[in-house]
Amino acid sequence: MSERMYIVGKVVAIFYQNPSNFYKVILIKITDTNSDNTDDEIVVTGNFGDIQEDELYRFFGVFVEHPKYGRQLQVETYQKEQPTSENGLIQFLSSEKFPGIGKRTAERIIETLGEEAIDRILEDPTLLEGIPSLNEKKRTLLVETLRLNYGMDQVIVGLNRYGFSSHLAFAIYKMYKNEALEMIEENPYRLVEDIEGIGFKKADQIAEEIGISATSPQRLRAAILYQIMHHCLQTGHTYVPAQMLLEQAMFLLENSRPVEIQAEALADCVIELVEEGKIQQEGTNLFENSLYFSEMGIATQIQRLLDDNDTLQYPEKKLNQLIRKAEKQLGITYGPSQEQAIKAAVSSPLFILTGGPGTGKTTVINGIVQIFAELHDIELDLKKNTEEAFPILLAAPTGRAAKRMNETTGLPSGTLHRLLGLNSHEKAPEEGTKEVEGRLLIVDEMSMVDTWLANTLLKAIPDGMQVILVGDKDQLPSVGPGQVLHDLLEIPMIPKQELTEIYRQGDGSSIIPLAHEIKNGQMPKNLLENQKDRSYFRCEAHQIEPLIANIVTKAKNKGFTAQDIQVLAPMYRGVAGINALNQMMQSIFNPNPDGRKKEVQFNESVYRIGDKVLQLQNIPEKNVFNGDMGEIVGITYAKDSEDKVDELLIRFDLNEVSFTRNEWQQLTLAYCCSIHKAQGSEFKMVILPMVHQYRRMLQRNLLYTAVTRSKEMLILLGEPSAYQRSIEQESHVRLTALKSRLLGTTLGESEVAHPDTHQKGQTVDTPTVKDSEETLSTNDVPRKTPVEETILTIQMVEEEQVDPMIGMGEISPFDFLLNA
Repeated sequence: MSERMYIVGKVVAIFYQNPSNFYKVILIKITDTNSDNTDDEIVVTGNFGDIQEDELYRFFGVFVEHPKYGRQLQVETYQKEQPTSENGLIQFLSSEKFPGIGKRTAERIIETLGEEAIDRILEDPTLLEGIPSLNEKKRTLLVETLRLNYGMDQVIVGLNRYGFSSHLAFAIYKMYKNEALEMIEENPYRLVEDIEGIGFKKADQIAEEIGISATSPQRLRAAILYQIMHHCLQTGHTYVPAQMLLEQAMFLLENSRPVEIQAEALADCVIELVEEGKIQQEGTNLFENSLYFSEMGIATQIQRLLDDNDTLQYPEKKLNQLIRKAEKQLGITYGPSQEQAIKAAVSSPLFILTGGPGTGKTTVINGIVQIFAELHDIELDLKKNTEEAFPILLAAPTGRAAKRMNETTGLPSGTLHRLLGLNSHEKAPEEGTKEVEGRLLIVDEMSMVDTWLANTLLKAIPDGMQVILVGDKDQLPSVGPGQVLHDLLEIPMIPKQELTEIYRQGDGSSIIPLAHEIKNGQMPKNLLENQKDRSYFRCEAHQIEPLIANIVTKAKNKGFTAQDIQVLAPMYRGVAGINALNQMMQSIFNPNPDGRKKEVQFNESVYRIGDKVLQLQNIPEKNVFNGDMGEIVGITYAKDSEDKVDELLIRFDLNEVSFTRNEWQQLTLAYCCSIHKAQGSEFKMVILPMVHQYRRMLQRNLLYTAVTRSKEMLILLGEPSAYQRSIEQESHVRLTALKSRLLGTTLGESEVAHPDTHQKGQTVDTPTVKDSEETLSTNDVPRKTPVEETILTIQMVEEEQVDPMIGMGEISPFDFLLNA
């Protein structure tokens, strides 16, 4: 009898499910199969019970050709794929630790030597001579590596048995060393806090395996702590209304294991965590500790800076004289609002300068530097002031933004992380930062600074140093929680100036007026009309990729390079997503048809010498930062490397950095990138697609930020209605407590935005918060009561009374059609 056909894979997404008969449409990332399928992913359909995303399953069935969606697997039976000792050993021996040993060779070793393979090899290396695919060089390297890392090997294999990939297993070992297995068996939920890439469900799966009850307080507490941080990272809020947190934690717990959780028990755990100081509470709002104390710290430091106002009174006449002198030196004439901004900035201990593109922020900064230097007898000749001792400091959140400051001012500029001596962690640490030294600090792109980084920055500023924060309040807020610039602009006692008059239009640019119309919520009348520096191509989602390919090919033939052109897109998946566009752009700018160019494969990406890549994390010790773009200038294969591991050599401006294979998750192709990642950068040509496939990302500040990334040429393409929706739809309101801290008011209902207080289209992420109760009780816990019946009608959808995709999260009909 022939073997049944199967596919083993991880559940990527559940596109559709019918709760009445358990029918589901599921996207699977394939890890193993005995079929002739060659795709990395496939859609499977059938009746499934409790099946969860990110888990590994074995599906048995038959392939069918759907007339619209193509090849699918129609599942007859399925089972959860359980990690075994053999699987763990095979995964370990075929990892990057052992170059030249693939999965097939590792399987042969385990088939020949059994589960005690490592011990047997170390006792008698000649046993490997019976493995046909292992030559003498590979045998020697394998034995040497095993002997060198014997203690680690035992831990890694043990972690593989829990279903961790080799990459995660190495990360866990690096954190806990030889105590890793003991730690996991004692409290697997620690992994969620300590190891990036491990979520609650994975930790909960291990907890279930080692016998931790679904209703244990340990599990409930872990879910609350995970969910409060996860919610803030996902939404940008700095706190969560108690009722919302309880509902989300309840859903997480019952979705991870099909066991009913008592509402009172969950509420008791929240109360205990508050009493123990593990989370903070104000009224019925709950805070993750680091965000709570960071907002408190920002408020304290802002007040300290405002109080430091002893020697900042200058005669009006002197300031006027210095402004005229600066105008002469810079060859410009300041407008009234610019002049007012300069005077206020040099006379204030803390000052905020805001304005959109073309309003002259850089011109004002140059004037501030000139006049501040005159007032304090500072030589602006860098030859007389070394970079380390220079009293005027310029900084920005990203490397590209810092480089732009340096180019426009001629003064040394660096990233905030480098200025503060921070390590590579996403959250700025409370310790280990250095105090900033100097007389004046100017921070650009302040809208990108999140709550953690803002707190660390302000704490590092010494008494007597003047601070100027610069930004565009209409751009995207920080990726991390908070909206620091937005909140500080709401504080009356902080001196500030917004530049509104557009100066940079002498070259007839149409991009700057377009950006300002978008910012003001106006649909530009000439959006679809081609201008000398702007074009529009009407198309649908499935036409985006071939159209961009055509545009880029023509641009390349005219002399444009990959560094000149930047494609921006709001989402990663789908036919018009970042991943697909990156592969297409790579095939145009850096093809390898004959295979002569060096290349390596990592996950779903191929990297070649000459590729444009994006750094995704801060690594100050290597002088590279999140958002930096570089070029691969060298590839060293493991067989040629001293460390026996593949390496990429990447040039970031004048800085060349080596990345070993276990660091490649910090990189991605950068021909196309997200709009968030492009913040702080400018490009000669920006290509911007906008279609309804990006539904949840169609927001005004996202479109405005994308348009303002273009220096010379802007190419828009997509559906006009998608652009209109973006302009009409304001971003979600973030819930933060910083404003109330600074104003000394009580955080409550007055701090929560309501739909009727905003312009058309603006949405709110959270329901109204009650402020009548000052302490949390079990009365705040969600009860399982019948939902009020509501009939969804076409009229309600057309009048935008309700979102037709309510409850579907990030999924849209386009996601289903394009990915199925």
